[in-house]
Amino acid sequence: MSIIGYIRVSSDKQTLEHQRFEITQFAKQNNLVIDDWVAETISSRQPLKKRKLGKLLNKLQSDDTLIACEISRLGRSLMEVMRILENCLIKNCKVWTIKENYRLGNDIQSKVMAFAFGLSAEIERNLISQRTKASLDNIKATGKKLGRPLSAKSRELKLAKNTRKIRKLLDSGTSTYKIAKILGVQPITVIRFIQRMEW
Repeated sequence: MSIIGYIRVSSDKQTLEHQRFEITQFAKQNNLVIDDWVAETISSRQPLKKRKLGKLLNKLQSDDTLIACEISRLGRSLMEVMRILENCLIKNCKVWTIKENYRLGNDIQSKVMAFAFGLSAEIERNLISQRTKASLDNIKATGKKLGRPLSAKSRELKLAKNTRKIRKLLDSGTSTYKIAKILGVQPITVIRFIQRMEW
């Protein structure tokens, strides 16, 4: 059974010492001894596997306690925090935060709180999905094409798939400009394709 203090700042300009002091004071007030410290200077936007916290979560054992100054130190988004809390609850570990006074463990109150977090995360996902869909619908309504523009290589592949069609159009006297319009590419792309095919 270990008690781990986790501290994180997102830039070198911020100091880890303030968080370390807060956790140390909290431990003294609650007659706790911090067995280990995990400190890192990294943005929470970085994937969990690239953070020391990711390695710590893998090492946590039953009855360990993870203490952080506030819940936002663990993750940037609600969904990420939920995954971290779920990981800890499955391992029967406790997660305590000082600022919010969360005491999450394997008890009914913690499970209710975890459910509330989970529900909030699901609502957040649905809202993001709805906003994204509405935004895409607005873009479509203006007539803009969605997705990344075709690269030169993609256009060449598109022409390669239409080799027979291009040959027939050329044989029937269709101009490269018209072929380009039919295939939805620039005339120079058709010209280069014809030159490459040595027609």
